[in-house]
Amino acid sequence: MSDTSVVPAPLAVRNLFEDLLGRDVNVSPGDPMTAEDLPTGLMAIYTDTSRLYAVLGMTLSLAANAGAALGLLPAGAAEDSIEEKKLFPNLAENVFELCNVFTSLLNREGAPHVKLYQVIYPGMELPNDARAQFLALGKRLDLSIEVARYGKGKFSLSLV
Repeated sequence: MSDTSVVPAPLAVRNLFEDLLGRDVNVSPGDPMTAEDLPTGLMAIYTDTSRLYAVLGMTLSLAANAGAALGLLPAGAAEDSIEEKKLFPNLAENVFELCNVFTSLLNREGAPHVKLYQVIYPGMELPNDARAQFLALGKRLDLSIEVARYGKGKFSLSLV
């Protein structure tokens, strides 16, 4: 079977965030998340027919800000979460939904169905295969995303 995986365009990522969060979102090219970002970052693992397909990562700041915006919570909720260096459960639940909806940008006609397999929250250990894929060069998208009136953070996506 030919490779049908395509890295989503930054505009598609911005539109998805804006549609879900109901506010302006600025997206620009950014630095990739690094190994140092992993312990406090939120990671989402996607599979197609039980094999690793992609790994998405968000720094704690982006996850907290997006989670607060999606839940219509004040920016202070995200700021408190970032200050305490943990993602509060209500924010984590909202970001889980964002990661789940993100599969719409990964699925392609004629390709195996991609689904969200697991979300790794700050403080949890990322499986070795997902870690290696996430930190590898190759098909990837690295962005800086800013949610209006909340804040910004890093967003990285690596496709197998």
